[in-house]
Amino acid sequence: MNKKLDRRKKYTRMVLKDSLINLLKTKPISAITVKEICEQADINRSTFYTHYNDQFDLLEQIEAEIIADLNTYLRQYNFEQEEESLQMTEKLLEYVASKKEICQTLLSGNGDLSFERRIMDVTRQFLIKSWTDNSDIDERISEYASTFIISGSIYVIKHWLANNLDQSPKQIARLINSVEITG
Repeated sequence: MNKKLDRRKKYTRMVLKDSLINLLKTKPISAITVKEICEQADINRSTFYTHYNDQFDLLEQIEAEIIADLNTYLRQYNFEQEEESLQMTEKLLEYVASKKEICQTLLSGNGDLSFERRIMDVTRQFLIKSWTDNSDIDERISEYASTFIISGSIYVIKHWLANNLDQSPKQIARLINSVEITG
């Protein structure tokens, strides 16, 4: 009986997330109502409120899952070696490709604009740590350099998503990793 409830809970949350993502494709989060999400998910509002406070809470949960996944990926690799960095970037891009619709929607102007900044913050801490541990780059400069590289990388990824993943993750990873910062 407990497994059945867990499956129902998971299903309900999945359907609500999918409904919000579909709505975000056409309008901003501020214009989406809980009623619309529930209608699209074919779930009543009381069920929605059992799981989430409002549409912003639902969006925050979706984003938190993506950020947690990114952290997990980034912790698996040693940035000291160039080959590991390339492999890590490729794995991250494979993850983005596997979540294409969600990532593309969350990185659009209709989602939470702070999501992109949070992705930058997560990535920056790993990048700066690798630079300060392994190079002569001044710590103050590394913050600017990481902002440049990460924001450029995010826009490359947005472009890649918009072009329906027309290049392989390996090709995009090579492009992203080809930017070199020197002290």
